[in-house]
Amino acid sequence: MELSLLFLPLRPLTSHLVCLAVSVVLFLIVKLQRRGRWRPRECPVDLNGKTAIVTGANTGIGRYIAQDLAQRNARVILACRSLERGGRAEREIRRRTGNNNVHLRILDTSSMESVRKFVEQIKKEEKRLDILVNNAAGSGLKETITSEGLGLSIATNHLGPFLLTNLLLDLMKCSQSARIVNVSSMNHKKGKIDIRHFKGENLPRFQVAAMYNNTKLMNMLFTRELCNRLHHTGVTVNAVHPGVVMTEILRDYNLLLRIIFNLIGIFFFKSSEEGAVSTIYCAVSKEMEGVSGKYIDSDCSVTLPSPTAQDQALAKKLWDISESLTGLDKRTTGESS
Repeated sequence: MELSLLFLPLRPLTSHLVCLAVSVVLFLIVKLQRRGRWRPRECPVDLNGKTAIVTGANTGIGRYIAQDLAQRNARVILACRSLERGGRAEREIRRRTGNNNVHLRILDTSSMESVRKFVEQIKKEEKRLDILVNNAAGSGLKETITSEGLGLSIATNHLGPFLLTNLLLDLMKCSQSARIVNVSSMNHKKGKIDIRHFKGENLPRFQVAAMYNNTKLMNMLFTRELCNRLHHTGVTVNAVHPGVVMTEILRDYNLLLRIIFNLIGIFFFKSSEEGAVSTIYCAVSKEMEGVSGKYIDSDCSVTLPSPTAQDQALAKKLWDISESLTGLDKRTTGESS
């Protein structure tokens, strides 16, 4: 009894040491996971003579994707909403890579008019397009209706990229092996499709992430149906999950939530540079040459998406709705004959 009393003061210390040891182990595990199995710097692929477009390239994952492509000597078009922020990214990427063939073009994916103007400009300037990365997205957006009568989240994260991709397909077919990469998320597994959401009706209340999850599911279904339509064209399309990443995507959430997210993220989330890896893998690696219609996880491995994301009938239905709402002429969809 007296012996046990002697060790009582040590018990809290032992408990703290155990907690510290567990925390260290967890931290090391997370760091190892964040390293991934494929490293862009070890990939020798050179993109000289090729052209790439990266949407949302002024910050976060998009900027690191664009920087990697520029480092590989590609002609890189930064498709950004802000002239000021996009201009800063353009200058920074040029400085870091020594590649002056990096150019800013204005694009707001929430506006179908902006998408059409962007494509019109690109078709005047470019003879081919080898890589299209649909990265731009918003989370926690205030669910307003756009001037074109569309729900803001769906317009920004799905309908804009849908229209952009289809209008650029003719240029991509001029390349021998063009690649489309749609940046989705594992959150697509929580998503649902409700037709009323497209025009801002019956929106989920008090669920700030719900519409984001829904649009990430749309990205997956879009990828699936587009893959079916691109057989024998030389153009591939894949969707990726970048991981849980420290980016500015939560800029539209309230301050407290952003503070909590950032504090947790310091220890457990990927940096934007690490989060760009799975997209770069799809865009440039030899392993992904000719591969289409797949879902690539944050560790650059092919994985199965949710059952809903594999629903071919739903993918076709979503395509038809998207085609109607964007005013996409079927003659410009780039479908194979």
